[in-house]
Amino acid sequence: MTILDGKKVSNDIKNEIKAEVDKMKANEEKVPHLAAVIVGNDGASLTYVGSKVRACERVGFESTMVRLSNTTSEIELLDKIDELNNNDDIDGFIIQLPLPPQINTQKVLMAVDPNKDVDGFHPMNFGKMALDMSTFIPATPFGILELLDRYGVETKGKHTVVIGRSHIVGRPMSILMGRKGFPGNSTVTLTHSHTKNITQITSQADIIISALGIPKFLKAEMVKDDVVVIDVGITRVLDDSEKGYYITGDVDFDKVSEKASYITPVPGGVGPMTIAMLLKNTLLAREQHRKNNRF
Repeated sequence: MTILDGKKVSNDIKNEIKAEVDKMKANEEKVPHLAAVIVGNDGASLTYVGSKVRACERVGFESTMVRLSNTTSEIELLDKIDELNNNDDIDGFIIQLPLPPQINTQKVLMAVDPNKDVDGFHPMNFGKMALDMSTFIPATPFGILELLDRYGVETKGKHTVVIGRSHIVGRPMSILMGRKGFPGNSTVTLTHSHTKNITQITSQADIIISALGIPKFLKAEMVKDDVVVIDVGITRVLDDSEKGYYITGDVDFDKVSEKASYITPVPGGVGPMTIAMLLKNTLLAREQHRKNNRF
């Protein structure tokens, strides 16, 4: 069994990006600039955005955090997005989710300039991804592809089962794993909360990508020997420890790892890859803008 070490691979990617940025600086070129918009005071969101800012510092990017109050109106947020769309200094930006209830998330994501949509959530970018065109791939699926690629996990002709159909992970993964090329060319089954006989399906899978958010949902009896398991879930489970909780994923790691050929740990698997690939998308945005002489 091989651990798919997202922490190590993400560090490798950050080092590669830093080398690219160092070249830009040596040539006196503009370095990538990533902005993040956060509305409200959600603790997890603040932590996540903070880690993105630190990652930008590490690779030599410029970064801007735009903090708005929990009472921000939809119009005020849309005005801020318009401002970022038209700011030539910013190559890419993200809107940290979730947003407060008074704001229509879909309307907000639609307002982002697709050329700066480094989260890959805009319908134009999602459509390009579905058509195998060059575009921004959502960071978590992009990170999973990179893990499979760098560890040389065979996907051609394999049966991939995706658990969960979110627009952020499950649905894009189901498209990407079935595309031509590597990683891809697998036969994909997309399962969700209404899927019947899910154990029957997962037990036939060569590759399982779980993005369900239910702690230890995937048990050893649900998988076959030598399965490849990608665990996207991350949940805080309360316990009697000093911290008061422990972090776990969708997979019963201890038992499933005894049968798996490759498996991601939680934490330290898919999570670190997400931020690394967001940086990669921002670097791609900078290169695209330079090539098109936009700014």
